[in-house]
Formats: sequence, C-alpha cells, structure tokens
Amino acid sequence: MSETDVEKDYSVADFAAKLRRLADALESGKPFRIQVAGERFTVPKNARISVEHERGEDEEEVEFQLKWAVADAAEEPEDDDEV
Repeated sequence: MSETDVEKDYSVADFAAKLRRLADALESGKPFRIQVAGERFTVPKNARISVEHERGEDEEEVEFQLKWAVADAAEEPEDDDEV
C-alpha cells in the first residue's frame, strides 16, 4: 500500500456536518466509514485521537488526527461519507 496525503477545503457547514457525524460515531462506539480521493476506508471505534497546533511566522494550524492499526478497521459501519 502506498502512502497518501490528501487535503480538501470545505465550507463551514459541510465541515461541521462531517465532524458531527464522526463525533456521533465515536460517542456511540461505532466505526466511521469515509472516502478520500477515491479510496474508501474505515476509522475504527478505538482509533487514537489527537489535536496538534502549529504556529509559524505568518499562520497557525490546528490538525485533528485519528490513528489506528489497519487490523482494527475490519469492522464495517452502516454509513459512508464521501470526501
């Protein structure tokens, strides 16, 4: 498998809706299925979650990260979300 790094801009409403669906899945202990750049994958319910803040001279960035072992993503969720 090759490494992929994809970034996409969203409207505030679309971003909030995606975060809300992810938060609902995590709170209910369910995996979250999403598609990025044509590749569909599952974020398992036990994914590690972190928030990173970076500050440069001209800009700042907040990054929300979810990490998991590939083997943990075997359970299939009910819904998909396309990015």
